[in-house]
Parts: sequence; C-alpha cells; structure tokens
Amino acid sequence: MPLILEIVTPDSIAFSEEVDHVVVPTYNGKIDILPKHIPIIDRVIPGDIKIKWNGKEEYLAVSSGFVEAYGNKVSIITDQAVDVSNEDENVIDEAIAKASFSLEEAKKSKIDQAQIDLLEAAARFEMAKKIARKKSR
Repeated sequence: MPLILEIVTPDSIAFSEEVDHVVVPTYNGKIDILPKHIPIIDRVIPGDIKIKWNGKEEYLAVSSGFVEAYGNKVSIITDQAVDVSNEDENVIDEAIAKASFSLEEAKKSKIDQAQIDLLEAAARFEMAKKIARKKSR
C-alpha cells in the first residue's frame, strides 16, 4: 500500500503523489516515514526531504513547518519547498552568502531576536537548498 505525501506551502501544493517513503528533517532528528507509520506530529526544520518513489530518489529543500503522519498519509506544511534539481549552484551559493551576511549584520546591531530568528531560518533554508542540490546528482 503506497504512502500519500502532500507538501503544502502558503502559495501552492508543492508535491502531492503516492510514494514509497519519505525522510523528513524534524526538530527531533530525521524521520523516515513508511506506509502504516505510527501517528506523529513534529516540527519540520529547514533541510532536505528525501522522497523515494517510482524507483528513484528525489530531494526537495524545505523551510520551517510541521509534519503529520497518520495512516498512509503524510502532510507537510512549510513556508517554502523547492525542487532544486535544476537550480544553478552559483545562484544558491550567492543566496547563502547574502543570507549569512544579513544574519551577521543583524547580530551586530540591536535588532529584535524574532528578526534574527527569521534571518537564521532563511540562511538555513539556503543551505538546505545546497545540500538537496548535491544529493540530487
């Protein structure tokens, strides 16, 4: 029996397919979810999601959010989800540099901690894109 995976962002449904299994980066570590997994709800952290389906592996980069597994359905609600297989590595590297620079500048100033947290999440998401891109080869 296949696992139904749905990844939803504020803008769209980023992924909705039957899969063999999915590995999700969570606050409590990476979770490998197979059909008939025990019910869980956990926080998703920026990282790469590994999806096995149709005899292949696919990697997506995700930002913060939540994952829920119940029965044979996995729902991931996240701020951002990107298929990085066709992304230019130079563009990703530039985005990492900009995000890291912005974060360092914010830490030097007296900016609000919530704003620093948002910048840290953006930097982690850009790094997740690079990791997912390397794994997609």
